[in-house]
Amino acid sequence: MIDYSFVLGVALSSFLICLVNIIYTFIQGRTDKTQNKIFLTIYIILAINSVTEICSGLFGTESFLSDSAFMVIKVSKYVYFATHTILCPLFYYYVSNISFASTRLSNRKAIIISIPMLLTELMALTNPLTHFIWRFDSAGYHREFGMTFIYMAALLYYAMAIVVMVNSWSILSKKRRRALIFFVIMVPAGIIIQLVDKALRVEVLTEILGLSGVMMSIENEDERIYSGTRFYNRSALGLDIGGCLMHNRKMSLIMIHINNHDIINRLVDNRENNVIIDMVSGYIMTVVKRYQVYVSDRSTFVLTLYDEESDKADKKADDILKRFDAAWEYKDFSIMLNATVMVADIPTHIKTVSELFYMLDGNEISSEEKRVLRDDDLGFIMRKQSIEEALSRGFNENSYEVYYQPTYNLDGSLHGAEALIRINDKELGRLFPDEFIPVAEQSGLIDDIDEFVLDEVCKFIKTGIPSKYGLSCINVNLSVVHCMRPGFVEDIIGIVDKYGIKKKRINFEITESIAAGDYEIFKNIISRLRKEGFLFSMDDYGTGYSNVNSIFSLDFDVIKIDKSILWGADENELGMTILENTIRMIQQMKRKILVEGVETKEQKEMLEKLKVDYLQGYYFSKPIPKNDFVKLISIDKARKLM
Repeated sequence: MIDYSFVLGVALSSFLICLVNIIYTFIQGRTDKTQNKIFLTIYIILAINSVTEICSGLFGTESFLSDSAFMVIKVSKYVYFATHTILCPLFYYYVSNISFASTRLSNRKAIIISIPMLLTELMALTNPLTHFIWRFDSAGYHREFGMTFIYMAALLYYAMAIVVMVNSWSILSKKRRRALIFFVIMVPAGIIIQLVDKALRVEVLTEILGLSGVMMSIENEDERIYSGTRFYNRSALGLDIGGCLMHNRKMSLIMIHINNHDIINRLVDNRENNVIIDMVSGYIMTVVKRYQVYVSDRSTFVLTLYDEESDKADKKADDILKRFDAAWEYKDFSIMLNATVMVADIPTHIKTVSELFYMLDGNEISSEEKRVLRDDDLGFIMRKQSIEEALSRGFNENSYEVYYQPTYNLDGSLHGAEALIRINDKELGRLFPDEFIPVAEQSGLIDDIDEFVLDEVCKFIKTGIPSKYGLSCINVNLSVVHCMRPGFVEDIIGIVDKYGIKKKRINFEITESIAAGDYEIFKNIISRLRKEGFLFSMDDYGTGYSNVNSIFSLDFDVIKIDKSILWGADENELGMTILENTIRMIQQMKRKILVEGVETKEQKEMLEKLKVDYLQGYYFSKPIPKNDFVKLISIDKARKLM
């Protein structure tokens, strides 16, 4: 016996929950995306289903019905099945949309997937003529065998939705996963309860409750919104782009980076974090829709262009840059924003989410020559990421190797050697320091590289081979970035003490660029290490930053004159004058001189006349692996003994 008062109570509760949630969805103002529209459609259908159940509760009875009541019941059943039949297909489309799985469907596949929904909907709409699904007679309401097809189609879409969820699991946030699991459990629970006891008409109620969980966790996008804006945040960007990549959706990204953001925030003296966002948000929403905008950080915006829109990415990027060339008004300020715009296609230019964030976070994102970067212009950023990945895996894969380049006294006898790091990566091949050292400094890997080289040199010195063949010291390059790290001095001393070698066997080379500032810091570092017995050289003297004050302030044993000064002396008289005056000045300062880049006999003889102290260059030897270096110096010694 069906208790229609119970049916009425459940139906009224269901309708009120639907009504409240629909109103709340509109209050939130997030009804512009396709997923929002599908969600609202499902809720409206469930609200209609609730009304049909209310009609059943009001007019349903086991006794005879009046003609008008009977007509209400028949119309309610018709409306119920005509709308309820498409709920599972809509749920499948909803899951496909939030996971971006729908984007991989061709038009043909989309039509095929829609066939069961269209057939069952046609069955429901034509039932008054065919009575294929249900019928009324003098004995009441009866379900027919066509209902089996309705349930089979619903089960098919339900299973397809679960498959999409499983395949897209990695790109769904924890909240979305939990909400979908809750819905997936609630829907069959209501159906099973109603099948077990037809008097418990709770199918619609459980569907509404499950959908309420979806609304709270998925449709309520607070966790995806950048604070204080209507745009999406960095986490949402990663998940959404991950979904596009997983399902091979082609799209274009326009990335806008404000290069002078720090100056702007100080200029307006605003404690809020969204000064720039407040300025440009109105304009950006004239370029794309709200839900196509992501804020990676306070100074970087990402605009997503799908389908036909992606063909207009280059034109939009040029228009955006033109707008940024004009002033922006903010309160009482008229402000110029220095912007760099990047245009990248997925998956042509960006193949992983990590590549996207590397591109967004790259220290070289700005360009003086080009302010719209596209295609080949983006190559340097992605090359940097590839190099950083090679550096990271280099230690585990033994890709690093220390090479040695000998240095000589003027009389041709061996003086020492410079240790130089090389990496032979399995993917990128041989990399050279000029390319990977700047990347290592920016990524924080330079500390490990410097310490690896020092450790290898200490091992080599410990063997006694360098001493046996007359090397007074081995030069080890130190990064300025590494020197500034807390505990740097203690770490260096610890590595050398581990091998018990004399510290005067190590000559640290520091590039002259440190002379641009921070004299006192480096003076203290050098002083502490010199007290331990280490030697120091200034590397690359003459490359643009050096000045006399730096040489006096920092206590170097040797000044290494950059090869560009030597080669300039070969080109013209002015170059020769610069070389002679440079050498004379350093000699007057009582510092030893090593000249790099010696490649010819004539250069060697010229430097002998100028009475420098040490020579280094390809004329003697290029940098070579340790075993080859040992052979070289052993041959040199044997030759001198003959």
